[in-house]
Amino acid sequence: MGATKLIISALLLLLFLFISTSNATPGKKLRARHRPCKRLVFYFHDIIYNGKNAMNATSAIVGAPAWANKTLLAGQNRFGDLIVFDDPITLDNKLHSPPIGRAQGFYIYDKKDIFSAWVGFSFVFNSAQRKGCINFAGADGPLLQKTRDISVIGGTGDFFMARGVATLMTDAFENQVYFRLRVDIKLYECW
Repeated sequence: MGATKLIISALLLLLFLFISTSNATPGKKLRARHRPCKRLVFYFHDIIYNGKNAMNATSAIVGAPAWANKTLLAGQNRFGDLIVFDDPITLDNKLHSPPIGRAQGFYIYDKKDIFSAWVGFSFVFNSAQRKGCINFAGADGPLLQKTRDISVIGGTGDFFMARGVATLMTDAFENQVYFRLRVDIKLYECW
C-alpha cells in the first residue's frame, strides 16, 4: 500500500512540474501572437430581390416561413428567412466602384425575439492583386449592434489556411432592399 502511494505522489509531482514549466504561461510571447499578421478592409453591397428589381438584385430569399413569401422579408425580425447572395466587394463604400471580388454565401434570420442572423460566406477574389478566397462563418447579431464579430475559418490562394476575426458593421441600409457591410478582417494565421 505504501509503495502505491509513493508512486502516485511521484507521478503527481512530475505532472505538476510538467505543467508549471510549459509554454502556456502568459507573457510577451503569447501577447505577440495576438497581433494580426494581415489586416484588410472591404465593403460588400447586398441588393435583395423584392419582386421588382431582378436586374439589380444580388440576393434572393430562397426559403421563408409559412406566413411569408419570397419577395418580402418575413415579419417577426425576419425569422425563418434564408437568403443566398452573390454581392460585389469594393475597396470603398460606393456601390458603383469597380468590384475586386464577390461575397458569396447565405444568411438565415434565426431568432424570433431579436433581429439576428447566422452567416456562412466567402470573399472570392480573382484579380491581379488577390487570388483565392477567405471563408467566414458565425452568428451575426444582434444586427442592431454597431459592430459584430464573426470567425474567419479558412481560405485558399493568397489566403491559404487563414484564420482570424472579421468585424462587421452595417455601413448603410435602405428599407428592406439594400444594405452595405464594412468588413474589417484581422488574420492571425497567415501562410
